[in-house]
Amino acid sequence: MSTSPATLTEVADRVWVARHPWFDVSTTVVGGERGLVVVDTHVSTRVGRELVESARSLGAGEVIGVVATHAHHDHVLGTAAFREAFGEALPVHAHESCVDELRRWAADRPAYDGEEPVPGEVDASPVVLPDRTFSSAAVVDLGDRVLELVHPGRAHTSGDLVVRVADADVLVAGDLVEESGPPAYGPDSFPMEWPLALDVCLQLCTDRTVVVPGHGAPVDRAFVMDQRADIGVVAETIRDLAGRGVRVEQALEVGDWPLDRGALVHAVARGYEHLPASQKRLPLL
Repeated sequence: MSTSPATLTEVADRVWVARHPWFDVSTTVVGGERGLVVVDTHVSTRVGRELVESARSLGAGEVIGVVATHAHHDHVLGTAAFREAFGEALPVHAHESCVDELRRWAADRPAYDGEEPVPGEVDASPVVLPDRTFSSAAVVDLGDRVLELVHPGRAHTSGDLVVRVADADVLVAGDLVEESGPPAYGPDSFPMEWPLALDVCLQLCTDRTVVVPGHGAPVDRAFVMDQRADIGVVAETIRDLAGRGVRVEQALEVGDWPLDRGALVHAVARGYEHLPASQKRLPLL
């Protein structure tokens, strides 16, 4: 696995995106007259330090804030490097549920058992809890532009946020949108609410919006619409199967799914769990 730093590429006016080979994570840097804001810091302090140098190389000012789109380790464990470089008072913005999720994860943190360029670097990277939180929406003032932080609802996690850069027509979507693979339904996802969260995201987009996914290459509104359609079918299929009394352990085989069944194990389990009793029938024998 390469340890070469990912390159920041300008995708809109003073909005740069780096697509990292490791996890295929996207990191976004937004510039304004007051400085830079970094959205998602990747998976380790080492990579975070590389991001610090990449941001400085832009010559567009110092980093004045960090934003976490959600609590998963591959998006947040580089944050300590930014506090090292720019001071412990550097604001770290996130949805309030993201902080709760990170705190719980850090309290019972599992050892990382995946591939890594430098052995032990993930486990050696400390968790930095965001200190600027909000419930529905917030703004980050960069002087000549503002970043709109919006919680569109529970979807990939309970604490997802998206970042809208209105004047540049960019939406940083985190893992609400995936380009390099199917939507990532994990054990902390909300498959029945995800379609509605994407409806909010679509309302923040125009036909010309650059949408930065959590993983993969930037996409457009049409791509998000297609992914929303698939996620919506997953939710309605779960609802239909449960309403017909199909057992949760049979649902993957019985359902006509728009995505590979292997990507839907947690979606089905979580969907059945979250459906109200009134939408479930007694299981078929």
